[in-house]
Amino acid sequence: QVRLVESGGGSVQAGGSLRLSCAISQDVIGMNYGYWFRQASGQEREGVAGINRLGADTFYADFAKGRFTISRDTSTLYLQMNNLEPADTAVYYCAISRSLTFSTRNMNYWGRGTQVTISS
Repeated sequence: QVRLVESGGGSVQAGGSLRLSCAISQDVIGMNYGYWFRQASGQEREGVAGINRLGADTFYADFAKGRFTISRDTSTLYLQMNNLEPADTAVYYCAISRSLTFSTRNMNYWGRGTQVTISS
């Protein structure tokens, strides 16, 4: 059963913006932490941002600070990405966990990913 489904990826020029969404199925909606990760070609998957269940606490990778914003409502995770750069090109994944962690190994569920491509 698919628990998470990402959408909103696409191709934009450098300096543009995208808003990613991740629909969360009802049976896992109560998990405390939501995350966005990304994986560029030939690279390890890396954490982008995280948020707790109530949305009061957020945390970001250094490359995301000041440009990306994670948020959530009752059934969806979001990632607003502004001032995009070619280095942001990657497949973006949402994930959820009962734990506060930025480790890919500790995620309980993953989405299948959405491609983001930034051109110069």
